[in-house]
Amino acid sequence: MPYEFGFEKTDAYRLMVEVARWMRAQNWPTGTAHLKDQGTRAADSAVLNLAEGYTRRGRAGNNQLRIAQASAAEVLAVLDVMDLPGSAKQQQKLRRVAAMLQKMQR
Repeated sequence: MPYEFGFEKTDAYRLMVEVARWMRAQNWPTGTAHLKDQGTRAADSAVLNLAEGYTRRGRAGNNQLRIAQASAAEVLAVLDVMDLPGSAKQQQKLRRVAAMLQKMQR
């Protein structure tokens, strides 16, 4: 059995990856490229900081998890502005991720 990082087993990581992939797959209206770029970068940041923060310990790990949580909030705000079809489901996932990240901070 291959090695698996601890963060790969978390619902928070799996949900955040789903949201990041969903953000990329959407057809964004003309003139909103700046929001697509910001939203997808924030989603990517949340995934990467979650992975790094979960792997680290102490202050450094908590800081990365806080950054991941803030990035998830940024994605949620982009979806508020855009109101794309399916946004509400993704926002539910983001709220779950934020709650899990809050609990992970030790």
